[in-house]
Amino acid sequence: MASVTYAKEGTFLSTTQNIAKITLNRPDALNAFNPELISDLNAALDQAEQDNEIRAVIISGEGKAFSAGADLKAMTELSREEVQNFTKAGQELFRRIESFPKAVIAAINGYCLGGGTELSLACDIRIAASEIKIGLPEVSLGLIPAWGGSQRLPYLIGMSKAREMILTGTLLTSEEALEIGLVSKVVPLDELASTASFLAAKIADNAPIAVAEAKRSLNATRHMTIEEGNALELEIADKLAQTEDLREGITAMREKRKAVFKGK
Repeated sequence: MASVTYAKEGTFLSTTQNIAKITLNRPDALNAFNPELISDLNAALDQAEQDNEIRAVIISGEGKAFSAGADLKAMTELSREEVQNFTKAGQELFRRIESFPKAVIAAINGYCLGGGTELSLACDIRIAASEIKIGLPEVSLGLIPAWGGSQRLPYLIGMSKAREMILTGTLLTSEEALEIGLVSKVVPLDELASTASFLAAKIADNAPIAVAEAKRSLNATRHMTIEEGNALELEIADKLAQTEDLREGITAMREKRKAVFKGK
């Protein structure tokens, strides 16, 4: 059985199957990451990136967990060098998701622990089902969040709250996560898939080059001054001014119709 499943979907908002649904598929292991899952998730991302019809990606988990993080049982069977390679592979995967040219939504359907939380942090938008638990409990095992958790979490929720979460290893409820801005929406589990698809469809309706460049600009805020950020915005605005999509967007607005963007 594949550790990741991939499907193309549409919604009532669009007749085009322009959303990639990627599902972590190791439910018996709470979708914990092992080298195979990392490889399979990369392969699924390859498929979504190479398909020009795909405009947004949703990542979720099969069963009662989004992901319980790294498969610690599998890690105990690895050599020191293999553990280092496994850690680097996770870091590279999550950096790829963060800079992915299409929007990525984490639909957090259940337990979201350690590396599972780090996966969600690399996504653009996080939506959680009610009554989940989410957190970074690594220090309770003698570890740290080494797949980018200690780097991304302070940026998203502030250093004070990030220190509390990471140093105590405390797990949050979905409502607590919503309160501190760790997730942007909390919905009943039976509404999670449709809510994620609705958001993905709204993104998919937008100009794909503009979405990719907006992600690039947002990501750059972590390491740029406001002056450097303004220079990047100017560069991006100039690039977008040359696109067919901009002309289509303006024409559609004038003609009071829905724009049809081609990513050109």
